[in-house]
Amino acid sequence: QVKLVESGGGLVQAGDSLRLSCAATGITFTTYFPAWFRQAPGKEREFIGGISRNGETVYYSDSVKGRFTISTNTAKNTAFLQMNGLIPEDTAVYYCAASNALVPESYYPLRQVYDFWGQGTQVTVSS
Repeated sequence: QVKLVESGGGLVQAGDSLRLSCAATGITFTTYFPAWFRQAPGKEREFIGGISRNGETVYYSDSVKGRFTISTNTAKNTAFLQMNGLIPEDTAVYYCAASNALVPESYYPLRQVYDFWGQGTQVTVSS
């Protein structure tokens, strides 16, 4: 049984940092590449970024580039989303996803690429 479990969300103030984790069971991040998405109330689920299986390629959306960093610890089968300089517009439920598709990074933003999703973790940024 495959599970992706996000953790690390919470309530922070603008300018603060948070690190989200995504622990995978039933798959490995050497055969599946992970990505992060978020969904704010009343909005579509938005791609944040994804990282290749070997960790050499990371693809970010323009909205978070320079503030957020994605990494993986393959020994612990865990993906991370380091978020710095948080702003109220970052408030959303954050989701981890995993795909075993063989696609270039330009496909990472496409939700249909992903085979598995976590349940999400809430991040709230107050002004």
